Amino acid sequence: MEACQQVCPSPDPDANALSADDESIARLAWAIAHPARVRLLRLLIARPACVCGELVGMMPLSQATVSQHLKILREAGIVQGEVDGPRVCYCVRQSGLDRLKELVAGL
Repeated sequence: MEACQQVCPSPDPDANALSADDESIARLAWAIAHPARVRLLRLLIARPACVCGELVGMMPLSQATVSQHLKILREAGIVQGEVDGPRVCYCVRQSGLDRLKELVAGL
């Protein structure tokens, strides 16, 4: 036991604490954890401008389901939506996408 105390560092009481980055990556990873949300994100990344009402036609899902997936991506800060009359136009929120990339690169 004495040998271990000489070789092993003293435990850091903060070593087991979750960092803000841990929380952020978990939240963002959950937001893209569904294949439909990954597909929606890819569709939005491929568009130079916001998409209004076209996404439902590009997905094998109902309008309500697509809206729910977009809501999750929006709440995670990866996409943004702007009201345009009776519909919402969506595009990638570049700062959110950059943050996701940064966190994944740091794994």
